[in-house]
Amino acid sequence: MNELFMRKAIRIASESVMNGGGPFGAVIVKDGEIIAESANSVTQDNDSTAHAEINAIRQACFKLGTFDLTGCDIYTSCEPCPMCLGAIYWARISHIYYGNSRKDAANINFADDYIYEEIGKSPNNRNLPIIQMLRDEAQETLRLWMEKTDKIEY
Repeated sequence: MNELFMRKAIRIASESVMNGGGPFGAVIVKDGEIIAESANSVTQDNDSTAHAEINAIRQACFKLGTFDLTGCDIYTSCEPCPMCLGAIYWARISHIYYGNSRKDAANINFADDYIYEEIGKSPNNRNLPIIQMLRDEAQETLRLWMEKTDKIEY
């Protein structure tokens, strides 16, 4: 772990606030070199998925030409929200280092902690209705995937 990379993520977050963005920054490192860095750009891009970690993952994947970031570490100014945590797992990033906690984010009105709590509930007990439909028809897509011989596993 390298404090310089965390300080860079924190600096990116601070600069983001000064430039009208959210208070989050992320840096992705491979073999001791920064390969991607980004701030939260939700309000600038009008994109609710434009979190610092997601933006940095997209940059890193583009730069490395792969969706698999095994061997990379992410330094983020705040504990990743559930969406970002999921993306980090999907990207196979090796380590997560973070500054502020999700409780810290909740204290300034970010919903990270609330979403973590919602995920822990069974779907029928969540505040946002989740309704399964047409499962039998949807199963066809999974069958097609399983039978495909030239698929790229991820």
